[in-house]
Amino acid sequence: MKRKLREFYVRFISLKGDPRKIAMGMAIGVFIGVTPTIPFHTIIIIFLTMLFRQNLTAAMLGALIMNPITIPLFYFVEYEIGKLVLGSQHLEIVLRAYSVDELMAAGWHIFYPLQIGGILLAPVFALPAYFITHKSVLAVRKKNERDSDTERPSQEVWRTPS
Repeated sequence: MKRKLREFYVRFISLKGDPRKIAMGMAIGVFIGVTPTIPFHTIIIIFLTMLFRQNLTAAMLGALIMNPITIPLFYFVEYEIGKLVLGSQHLEIVLRAYSVDELMAAGWHIFYPLQIGGILLAPVFALPAYFITHKSVLAVRKKNERDSDTERPSQEVWRTPS
């Protein structure tokens, strides 16, 4: 986990471009990453970043919010939110086996609330991601600028008195 965080940080600080486009790319990635569209994340992210001309690399990094550790939690919460919004709190789905066939048979009873919940939950993470990323990019660049200024030799020319 520590190695993954370090790798994420290194990729993040090396991003080039307009801080607003990087932040918007991150927000797009986080938004899509939170939605239950896993087989299509990459396609949707590429489409949206090209459509809105935002930073694709930042968007792909943002989509990493959804990973094998977070998927069950997000999907459970999204499903519950979707059921609540749709007014189907008392709907119980009992799967005889946890297989793709059983999930497909449950169909819209799972898919629809999951999508609705995902679309409602995604902005909760995407909006802060935009502001945090924008502020972070500016701070990292300012720090790097200060660091590079202190490493440069002085431009003064020393003259000896004649």
